[in-house]
Amino acid sequence: MTTVVLADDEALLRKAMAALLPLEGGITVLAEAENGEGAVEAVLEHRPDVLVIDLEMPGMDGLGAVAEIRRVRPDQVILMLTRHARPGVLRKALKLGVQGFVSKSAEPAHIATVIGTLHQGKRWVDPDVSALAVIDDCPLTDREVDVLRATRDGYSAADIAGRLHLAEGTVRNYLSNAMQKTQTRTRHEAARYAYEHDWL
Repeated sequence: MTTVVLADDEALLRKAMAALLPLEGGITVLAEAENGEGAVEAVLEHRPDVLVIDLEMPGMDGLGAVAEIRRVRPDQVILMLTRHARPGVLRKALKLGVQGFVSKSAEPAHIATVIGTLHQGKRWVDPDVSALAVIDDCPLTDREVDVLRATRDGYSAADIAGRLHLAEGTVRNYLSNAMQKTQTRTRHEAARYAYEHDWL
């Protein structure tokens, strides 16, 4: 029996998975979460074999939740669901140690199979996702990507510094570098440019 926590802000999809995955056999859903913060709490409370988490959620997204969970449970097995797989995001998820990636449009039977595969200590990346992960035309460093993602979420330089545990001057340097590389005039333009080029 494999225990899982499901984290997805789309209630209909989450409830459907919670109902359908156990029907595929060998899976018990311990808890559900509708955002990143809830995912962190549920994992720490229930300690599932596998966390199934959506990449894009309001507030703390899937990557933020994974980073938090990794600090406390470095060996937690994680399956990330994604609808719009961007190369930069996928590479960051891989660096965080996410073991599996599946499209949100996948059949429940496929997701159940992948959960079992990950629980056995193996990895799984859907072919359409892996093709995107190897596309690397991004001139930005990982930290520049981080500050632009936070900028796109509406955070100020001071907020970004606090969230990323950096000095505010360091954040401004990263933003300046990103603006030069994207040939834009403001950090918001740089963030939009990077997003449109699938770098965030």
